[in-house]
Amino acid sequence: MSRGPAKKRTRRKGPRILVIDDAEGIRTFLANLLEVKGYEVDTAEDGRSALALLEGGAAPDLVLLDVMMPGLDGIATLRKIRERNERIPVVMLSVVGKAATIVEAMRIGAVDYVSKPFEEEELELTIRQALGLRVLEDERDDLLARVSGGSENTVWRSEPMRKIREVIEQISDTDVTVLIQGESGVGKEIVARTVHATSTRAAEPFVKVNCAALPEELLESELFGYEKGAFTGATGRKYGKFEVANAGTIFLDEIGEMSPGLQAKLLQVLQDSEFTRLGGNREVQVDVRVVCATNRPLLEMVSQNRFREDLFFRLNVVNVLIPPLRDRRDEIPAFVDMFLRRYSARYAKPLRPLSPDLMGVFKRYAFPGNVRELENLIKRVVVLESEDSILEDLRDKEGGQRRGRDAMRELLAEVEATAGEVPLREVGRRAALEAEREAIRTMLDHTNWNRKQAAKLLQVSYKTLLQKIRECGLEHPR
Repeated sequence: MSRGPAKKRTRRKGPRILVIDDAEGIRTFLANLLEVKGYEVDTAEDGRSALALLEGGAAPDLVLLDVMMPGLDGIATLRKIRERNERIPVVMLSVVGKAATIVEAMRIGAVDYVSKPFEEEELELTIRQALGLRVLEDERDDLLARVSGGSENTVWRSEPMRKIREVIEQISDTDVTVLIQGESGVGKEIVARTVHATSTRAAEPFVKVNCAALPEELLESELFGYEKGAFTGATGRKYGKFEVANAGTIFLDEIGEMSPGLQAKLLQVLQDSEFTRLGGNREVQVDVRVVCATNRPLLEMVSQNRFREDLFFRLNVVNVLIPPLRDRRDEIPAFVDMFLRRYSARYAKPLRPLSPDLMGVFKRYAFPGNVRELENLIKRVVVLESEDSILEDLRDKEGGQRRGRDAMRELLAEVEATAGEVPLREVGRRAALEAEREAIRTMLDHTNWNRKQAAKLLQVSYKTLLQKIRECGLEHPR
């Protein structure tokens, strides 16, 4: 049943949050989640309803505002809110990929943003920071445990992960920079949070910045802050993430996406522990430990002059390479159990073990999306209360992988059988086509056939990818 256009909800006394989102499911989820945390919650299904609610009572302590809404969208609603009250902190809820819209929102006066889909812990920390609430040490440890999966035995079960944990413990009493490398979805953030949680800075802030989520101009202000008047819409001073992380740890995710200009400024911070805010001329001193992560080959990027060599050596003091899930298969049963419990509780679904058939497929499947892909598959099983569609999809993918391997074996057998009649150029062409086909198929599976995202990850144009898909004869599994 719908909540209606605007509704006040109260349960426990605490900061009051106004949730503005046109999706009833999101409003209900956020209202229930925030009330459990002790907040008072009002909800509105669109900008006009929210503005009417603001006119009719006291201002909330915080607004969670969806960017994409019919009618009066998030940006227009934010402008109206700012016209009425410049002091209310507004956090935008943005779909990944809407960077230009977020740039505009931050310039108008939004204090922060959270990308959909978001983790509960990420949202909770963002809200507390926006409200100026201090996260106590025991609360922080609890959040870290939940983000890390809530179980030491789950995250560090395999031999490769135990060795990584040993390295983390060896550097626990130091402030050396750490570079974490590995494929998407292997758990780089879990390792980064563990580096912080086991260090002497554990009681201080852990601040995450995704360098790939924002364009250069907004990422610079996000990292280093700005002074009043630095640009149109800068109505006051904004402290950057380095200042927020002072005495703690800053985690720079997707560091390989950082522009050369920002790489130079980051190098200055690492060398001198100081920087200037945008529009300012005063040096700001900080004491921050830097942990970075990337799925890009940074050393190769250095050789291609796409990443600064001096910055690479500054970051690469301790290098942690996380193996993919296919090389840590003994972790899969524990992850399955953990995700089943988590999402059965979250969505109020019965807790049922997976069938031997699906567990058998999991033991063979390559998991190009790693732990994140496994988590999403389990979430899908729980929500749908059925394994059928997942079994069908994974078997289709297995079939595609087998066909690729068979085609390569057939080519080698043909070369051997014809005693050199197949020209080397033809062998190379056909082998390259098979390699391309498997690389593209893997990335399309990883992105759930989001071809624009796959093109970006493969570092080719969208048009080129479409042409390659046709050349390779690849078809959407459904």
